[in-house]
Amino acid sequence: MSQFLHVADALLSDPHVHILADNPTGVPNPIPSFKPELPAQVSGPTGTILGWVAGGGLALAVLGGLLGWGAIAIGENSERGGMAARGKKAIIMSLIAGIGIACTSGLVFAAYSMAS
Repeated sequence: MSQFLHVADALLSDPHVHILADNPTGVPNPIPSFKPELPAQVSGPTGTILGWVAGGGLALAVLGGLLGWGAIAIGENSERGGMAARGKKAIIMSLIAGIGIACTSGLVFAAYSMAS
């Protein structure tokens, strides 16, 4: 919500922006000036927790991919088609999970850095 207030304040305080018409009421800016900030006590620990969660999730995605490759190798060599098929699914799901974790952690870090 604070980002909306910040944008609205920036739009209304710019003299070159005219929204619908000139200001007939004579009030220069009805929205108070506001700069969004995260408190310092929240910013550090939150970044640490998000970093550890993202790193752990990516490590588990890599481990799942490696186990999937192992299942494919064992399934193909021992003629267990079901095991090889599950290994192929595990590799695909590990790739999707790794991409999802990387994108989500990047978005969360971007959102926290916008506020500071």
